[in-house]
Amino acid sequence: MAETKNQGREELRRVRRQSRPLFWFVGVFSFFANLLMLTGPIYMLQVYDRVLGSRSEETLVALSLLVAFLYGVMGILDYARGRIMARIGARFQAALDQRVFDAMIRRSAVSADPNAQTGLQDLEAIQRLIASPVVGAFFDLPWTPVFLAGITIFHPWLGILALGGGFLLVSITLLNQAFSRGPVLRANKAAHKANLTSEEIRSEAEMIQSMGMRGAAFDRWKKLRDESLAESVSTGDIGGRFSSLTKALRMFLQSAILGLGAYLVLQGEVTAGVMVAASILLGRALAPIEIIIGQWPAVQRALKGWSNLSELLGKVPPEQPRTSLPKPKAKLDVQSLTVIPPGDTRAQLKTVSFTVEPGQAVGVIGPSGAGKSTLARALTGVWKPAGGSIRLDGATLDQYGPDVLGRHIGYLPQRVQLFEGTIAENIARLDPQADDEKIVAAARKAAAHDMILQFPDGYDTRVKPGGGRLSGGQMQRIALARALYDDPVIVILDEPNSNLDAEGSAALNLAIRQIKEEGRSVLIMAHRPAAIQECDMLLVLDHGMRSAFGPKDQVLREMVANHEQLRQAAALGGVR
Repeated sequence: MAETKNQGREELRRVRRQSRPLFWFVGVFSFFANLLMLTGPIYMLQVYDRVLGSRSEETLVALSLLVAFLYGVMGILDYARGRIMARIGARFQAALDQRVFDAMIRRSAVSADPNAQTGLQDLEAIQRLIASPVVGAFFDLPWTPVFLAGITIFHPWLGILALGGGFLLVSITLLNQAFSRGPVLRANKAAHKANLTSEEIRSEAEMIQSMGMRGAAFDRWKKLRDESLAESVSTGDIGGRFSSLTKALRMFLQSAILGLGAYLVLQGEVTAGVMVAASILLGRALAPIEIIIGQWPAVQRALKGWSNLSELLGKVPPEQPRTSLPKPKAKLDVQSLTVIPPGDTRAQLKTVSFTVEPGQAVGVIGPSGAGKSTLARALTGVWKPAGGSIRLDGATLDQYGPDVLGRHIGYLPQRVQLFEGTIAENIARLDPQADDEKIVAAARKAAAHDMILQFPDGYDTRVKPGGGRLSGGQMQRIALARALYDDPVIVILDEPNSNLDAEGSAALNLAIRQIKEEGRSVLIMAHRPAAIQECDMLLVLDHGMRSAFGPKDQVLREMVANHEQLRQAAALGGVR
């Protein structure tokens, strides 16, 4: 675990190092901006100790014009520093967007890892921190000892008071970190759970409304929401206490140093200009600490995001470039396939072997829990084999890139899910450069073209993730068109007629015949006999193992004969 996390952390550091020249620019700008912060104290020294003593208006005007110019330069430098930091944050996020997105998808497909689910939010938290004033405050922080040393040069007692105040503020910062770390993590976790539940309820709104579950669903969400609010309030209270304490202490210190300076002026040990200059320097010295304390929740969120991303990227290394292979033939060879579902320790499929030739339709049947859907996920490359191999035209599935493999293998999952967008965009698998002719061709092969034209806007009709007003059968036929888009060589259909009426089932069988005639192959995971009507071969699974494989009629005859023998044996046992 530690090794993978270190690998992910090193990957993040490599991306951050790409902006090292920009960080140097920020450092240089910070140097001169902080140097120009001495303008105020020096101006006060000159005004109180020279201008007021000489009563020279010309000197006052000259000093004021110079100060205005220097403050203008300081403002420009500070503005430029902020713009550079915003671009460093955007550059960091842009460099990792696709990498984190791919890692999140790949990890979420095989595991319920919470770090995968929050990957993009973690990356955004780091980007926001880089672009925030906190990073600028960290660049200013090394100047705090310089300003405190300047106060000490004025008078040792002033330096002791300033150093004591600075030590107190640093102590408060450390206490803030220690006391707020746990509540911040709990608040983020509770908020994430509440958001997930809210999204789940929203996506199933129709079912909740129809079954009278609104009250129960609200109570379930409200419980999580209350936990999130309680943790958020607790976190805000802790942060607010430390922030208020810091602000009050800083204001007190500035007043205290004025009071001590006034006392030293009365004693004749310093001038009035020193008294005011020391107060300004103290404010400059303590300002970065106050900013860091006030923005500490953002710092903690970014640190947690860095840790989460380090773990996620370490667990999901970047995919290596693959040599482009020609479009494969529709031959699928499965040998001794063993599959263990993610997060499980038992194999759902055990040493399953079979071969699908071009132009064949293979039905996969068996009781619930036999491993049909597990086989479908393995054949699409979503779940990796724990043993054995899956070869498409002689090449193992991992020799194809995920997007390339998706173009060669069409998949209709058991649970159909559409995306927010138009029907055309869903059929085209969200490809922005999709060919309209291919979209219509896929819909025709799925016998969904005429159905789609009956919608108010045809192919441009917008649908929601849950389907909206579409029926289960309509969603299934659109999803079948999506599976057939761009002519994949293998089509895998998991319970494809579960929501279809007689017309839809006939359309499905027609689509399967067309696929076979074009020399492509089909695998159908089915419970209902109508789904295997066009199948040439049958694969029977039982408890994750191959029970039979062969021509459909032969396998069915054997199953009927075995069933009859078992029935007769049971009857004889009953007579005895």
